[in-house]
Amino acid sequence: MKSVEEKKLDNEVMKRDLYKMVINGESVDSLSGETFVTYNPATGKPLAEIAKAGVEDVDRAVEAARNAFDHGKWKRYPVGKRARVMNKIASIMRSRFNELVELEVLNSGKSVGAAQGQVMQSIEDFEFYAGAIVGHTGSVNNVPGGFFNYTQKEPVGVAAQIIPWNYPMMMAAWKIAPAIAVGCSVVLKPASLTPVTAIVLTEICHEAGVPEGVVNVVTGPGSTVGSALTEHKGVDKVAFTGETGTGKDIMAKASETLKRVTLELGGKSPNLVFDDADIDAAVDGSLFGIFYNTGQSCEARSRLFIHENVYDEFMEKFVAKTKQLKLGDPMDKGTHLGSIVNQKQVDVIDGYVKQAVADGATVITGGEQIHPEGFEDGYWYAPTVITDVTNDMTIAQEEIFGPVVVVMTFKDEKEALKLANDTEFGLGSAVWTKDNGRANRVASGIQAGIVMVNCPFSAFPGTPFGGYKQSGFGRELCVETLDLYTETKSVLSYVGNRPLNPFGL
Repeated sequence: MKSVEEKKLDNEVMKRDLYKMVINGESVDSLSGETFVTYNPATGKPLAEIAKAGVEDVDRAVEAARNAFDHGKWKRYPVGKRARVMNKIASIMRSRFNELVELEVLNSGKSVGAAQGQVMQSIEDFEFYAGAIVGHTGSVNNVPGGFFNYTQKEPVGVAAQIIPWNYPMMMAAWKIAPAIAVGCSVVLKPASLTPVTAIVLTEICHEAGVPEGVVNVVTGPGSTVGSALTEHKGVDKVAFTGETGTGKDIMAKASETLKRVTLELGGKSPNLVFDDADIDAAVDGSLFGIFYNTGQSCEARSRLFIHENVYDEFMEKFVAKTKQLKLGDPMDKGTHLGSIVNQKQVDVIDGYVKQAVADGATVITGGEQIHPEGFEDGYWYAPTVITDVTNDMTIAQEEIFGPVVVVMTFKDEKEALKLANDTEFGLGSAVWTKDNGRANRVASGIQAGIVMVNCPFSAFPGTPFGGYKQSGFGRELCVETLDLYTETKSVLSYVGNRPLNPFGL
């Protein structure tokens, strides 16, 4: 099979000389004419040239979105008509599925298996919200006799949406779909490392019939573009997925204009294996939980807690299977782990591993940058298992964002919960046990937005995704997300027969 570097795409997408921004329904250069280059992480070679936005480009994108919202027709469409357009987006994506998968592999360096699942979920997001919006209604409320009260849902306005590099197309779909479903206009800012598929998705939205100005995309550095969007007076809401420190900065800047804010931030998710668990299932699920997407997931189950009675059995199987994981050509369906996004992230991962060793931990397998045959210039890190860890070590408390898992033991349910909750994060968690009572008790006791019981999967369209504590707030991927992009207006009418005279004059 040809490598990513050698494989030629039979579509127009990668034949472009330049990927431009999309503003007011048109592909446009930046006003400065500046561009930047993105790289294929698997090969380390240039992939695409991208328009580099400045503050003035943000201004015109927000102006386009503002005009589309204030004076356009999208929010005035009947919900059924918006739903049909969203289903058309999904239909176009399905017809271009293989192209989008291949493009996402090139864009991010992830394995083709991971890309297939993520593109499919992106399609299903639009289909889900096309259905969900039809049932997203106000209410009629109980009020004193002679009065009538109802509520209606209205779109919040212009939404700035800032997404990370680890799931480029899927995060774009998570953000765009609910926002436009309720009638908002959007300015999307993809990560500078992986902007290509977000640009293509925006173009597909317009092809499907989304009016000009409703979905815009600006590409460039977060320090410029992200900050300008967060502070812009023409933006009503900011939705951000990314690192916790950046989320705090966005929240502070958004407070100046009292923007609505949704934050899906970092994680250091616990994975609890009890002594009554199906050990083989727990091994396979734990393997996926940390090494899927090469560990570059905010809800990666990176803290593995094993009951002391089954520690030896579990670890023997877990380490053996970790060593069997295949890295290499991302387009090979037999590849389990793709590459790391860039050399800077490789260095971050390796720095955490070296710090762990200095703190007294032991690397059982992995723990080094690797260079698969044919991809020697790409950015790769070996799947890594670390033991002799205590929960107060840096390696156990800070998000690594790479294929590294730390392993600890516990003696009973009480200690397991204490260890699981001993972190500033609270995004994902997993529990492996055959005892339904224990599963429910532990799920209730874990301080996290997501609990996976005997299951390695964290989300499907329709299941809420979001965190406790410093993992952020707000829930995505579910019906409740629609409320994050709407205002609730209360209308109270007097319908009695006698005129009201409260002052009695």
